[in-house]
Amino acid sequence: MEENAKTIESPPGSEAKSGFGEAVSNFFKKDLVQYIIKRLLMFIPTLILISILVFFVIQLPPGDYVSSEIAALATEGELVDADYAAQLRADYGLDLPLWKQYVKWVKDIIWTPTNSAYFRLYNSHHNWKYSFAYKRDVWSVIKDRLGLTIGVTFIIMLFQYVVSLPIAVYASTHQYSVGDYISSIIGFLGTAIPNFILAIVLMYLSYKWTGNANVGLFSQEMLQNGVHLYNFGEFLKRMTIPIIVIGTSGTCGIIRSVRAQMLDEVARQYTLTARAKGVSEGKIIMKYCFRAAMNPTVSGLGGVLSSLFSGSTVTAMVLNMQIQGPVLYKALQNQDMYLAGAIVMIQAVLVVIGILLSDIALAFLDPRIRYSGGGR
Repeated sequence: MEENAKTIESPPGSEAKSGFGEAVSNFFKKDLVQYIIKRLLMFIPTLILISILVFFVIQLPPGDYVSSEIAALATEGELVDADYAAQLRADYGLDLPLWKQYVKWVKDIIWTPTNSAYFRLYNSHHNWKYSFAYKRDVWSVIKDRLGLTIGVTFIIMLFQYVVSLPIAVYASTHQYSVGDYISSIIGFLGTAIPNFILAIVLMYLSYKWTGNANVGLFSQEMLQNGVHLYNFGEFLKRMTIPIIVIGTSGTCGIIRSVRAQMLDEVARQYTLTARAKGVSEGKIIMKYCFRAAMNPTVSGLGGVLSSLFSGSTVTAMVLNMQIQGPVLYKALQNQDMYLAGAIVMIQAVLVVIGILLSDIALAFLDPRIRYSGGGR
């Protein structure tokens, strides 16, 4: 009996106290440091490859910003001669080969000399180039909405995990109950209904019930008088619909994923062994099963962070949200390559950082994971 018990799978985090403490100590001294160094070394070539793909893919559509501008003027009855168009392309550097445009773009972002016109104008060594659509430098366009975008992203992520994880745990521990069926139905509806349709329905219901559709993150009065701490409650009220719309699809996905993983973990042999030894059901569920079930969710953190940063572009446009998603759409529509490239590059950086953070979090959730290779 004892020999059979030894072969039964051990739960994650079930090491002896002294052994676990020693493993954590060694992990901090060796494994974690080595892994972070390896990932940081991979960070630079990864971003270079992404920047190349981003820059060239954005320019795949025929024409450029000058062509789009000339076409727009032509629809209004204004004609632009070829010499003026060529001069515009030369001024914006659009007459250079693509690889030269890319090299100049990356070089100026990394370091712009002190004696350059850009530094004298903006006092910055990092030139993200000029936004054709907004008629000003790219970084100022991004900076206008960066803080708000990060804040909205954090609130929606907090909503997703705070709501989804308790529901997933309940559904997995009460399989085929009324609550489990209700959560499954909500999960299917949240995944199946397009976000922009749900946004329109909620805006209509808000208008019918309150007389205000709550479109946008700020009211006209707030925009005119400035956003202050005392009207933060108004901001949170206007965040209700975006949180429900953008957060629902992610919440439903997390519920289904964690529920499926929890059901698999609850049926494993180590839970039967733990029950036989008298371990409480709550400890089995939360300390062992839940930690193992969180692995797939935590590993997808990088992609979630990037998608929330863009704010579900179509939904953000429907709700008139002042975040980066509509800015990216306008940049792509007008072939504003420098602005679009900068936003996509920021999203790529978020993906890389998110993956690094999720891998580190996985090591704490499941001590069986070893990055240095081999067991100890």
